[in-house]
Amino acid sequence: MELGQVVIAFHKTGKYIGEVTGVRPDVCTVRILAVLKHPMQGDLHNPKKVDVPFFHERKALAYLEQANIPSNMVRPFDEEIPAYSSSLIESVLDLYYELVSKQDDPFSQKSLEALKEIMKEYKYMYTIEWPNDLL
Repeated sequence: MELGQVVIAFHKTGKYIGEVTGVRPDVCTVRILAVLKHPMQGDLHNPKKVDVPFFHERKALAYLEQANIPSNMVRPFDEEIPAYSSSLIESVLDLYYELVSKQDDPFSQKSLEALKEIMKEYKYMYTIEWPNDLL
């Protein structure tokens, strides 16, 4: 990876488009430009489990936030970069509808509750207007 290169970066359970702003032997610093996959909710150490000490609400990395990402989790990207806000909306809705389709599952129910709270925060952070029936 090279400075200034546009990449896909996998961070925890999210997937992003970003620009490389730093390169070290095993780590790239990536400035976030768009969200391709919103992070899953819950405890990363106990995936798909509800009965955990703390069920995390996981927001996507913010626009222009920089994250240190292992080099093996960074790939070149050469397509058009979507606007951050539209990519965030799309990734949230993808996760939302995925969780709604599995509402019989306790993990999906708990994740959907967490995601709805995050959507309320995104509304104020990025002035996103969600359809009322989603919240």
